[in-house]
Amino acid sequence: MNKIQSEAPWSPESWRAKPACQLPSYPDAARLAEVEARLRRYPPLVFAGEARRLRAALAKAAEGRAFVLQGGDCAESFADFTANIIRDTFRVLLQMAVVLTFGARVPVVKLGRMAGQFAKPRSAETETQDGVTLPSYRGDMINGPEFTEEARTPDPTRMETGYFQSAGTLNLLRAFASGGYADLHEVHRWNLDFVSRSPLVARYQDLAARIDETLGFMAACGMTSETTPQIRETDFYTSHEALLLPYEQALTRIDSTTGDWYACSAHFLWIGDRTRQPDGAHVEFLRGVKNPIGIKLGPSTEIDSLLRLMDILNPQAIPGRLTLISRMGAERVLEKLPPLVRAVKRDGRPVVWVCDPMHGNTITTKARIKTRRFDAILSEVRGFFDVHAAEGTWAGGVHVEMTGRNVTECIGGAYHLTEADLSTRYETFCDPRLNAEQSLELAFLLAEELKERRANGEFNMMAAQ
Repeated sequence: MNKIQSEAPWSPESWRAKPACQLPSYPDAARLAEVEARLRRYPPLVFAGEARRLRAALAKAAEGRAFVLQGGDCAESFADFTANIIRDTFRVLLQMAVVLTFGARVPVVKLGRMAGQFAKPRSAETETQDGVTLPSYRGDMINGPEFTEEARTPDPTRMETGYFQSAGTLNLLRAFASGGYADLHEVHRWNLDFVSRSPLVARYQDLAARIDETLGFMAACGMTSETTPQIRETDFYTSHEALLLPYEQALTRIDSTTGDWYACSAHFLWIGDRTRQPDGAHVEFLRGVKNPIGIKLGPSTEIDSLLRLMDILNPQAIPGRLTLISRMGAERVLEKLPPLVRAVKRDGRPVVWVCDPMHGNTITTKARIKTRRFDAILSEVRGFFDVHAAEGTWAGGVHVEMTGRNVTECIGGAYHLTEADLSTRYETFCDPRLNAEQSLELAFLLAEELKERRANGEFNMMAAQ
């Protein structure tokens, strides 16, 4: 049955014949069709060659020769479309990547939840306030967060706004990645600033000093920003959940060099835990594009369903094609993840295993504010590493919701944010994010973890599998 489905005819619109979850109901079908037609004429946001380069980098992660860092906003906001906000998130991701590179001793593949993460799945179709019921907010590409009938009505013209903002974000990210802003020496100087002001300064000083020594040694060997482009520049890729299928279809293009279809809205797309039905529209759409793709795996994931998804989405077992993103929760990761890891290992097809320690650890305070505990986030990542060490597989990366700003949305961390602090700068319209300080703290703690596990031989054993 799986083989028959995987060989069924595919086209960019074949998803429309499948049952679809989490798609908005647009009141004006003709207006939606007009917007889709305009989007089909617009230039692609990313290029097939870039997606193939990312797939090659992810293939190394599947082999234990690279580590993935994926991070960014829960949901991007049209109102936050500024150069400073884009720069700050990019900067923190670079800082995290440098620290993780030192800890894992392998290249870090940098994936931003940026330039397209404008749509979000929701647990309920509607929201009720003071006796008034309206459609749920599904992200700025679909409707607005304001609790009014006008704002909450899905509007297809928002897809065009999302497209143009994504194009502007990508333009700036490419300039930052190749124009000297990503120079390793500059990034490490930023890390030294962070270490000097962190309450955990003593804990981080040794790691920071070792990175400094390494950069100094490289310079003494003649490997400077002027002589070595790899020090001055970096590869940076974009990603988002492939949720709003009319938008994704409109930006799907045939690659002129290979004749293959690519989703040109981002380099990497993933299927959410709510939309991974093997016979569903989202799986149908992504099975036909050649981008590297991901699947979110929550506690309800069953082995047979996962193996069927692998049959559908990567029947040729192409390395780097498929990333499995675990989001079990700190209390369930040691129970729920091992059977899936064992089943995939027995199957033998290459995958990248990445830990999303955010979505399974969301709680609601007594004041009805959604938040996440830093300790729970760290605990799930450590549990993820423990599972892979026990199974002899490679713990290939982390996927975090974070921002370059110092918001107060997650509690805990070195600065001991409490529930009372949440109201200070709680700015998200969707899920709580790690702030800049917490993101860097997580990177340093993970680097220590990676360094210790490497010293114990765990990473060498996993990479050799």
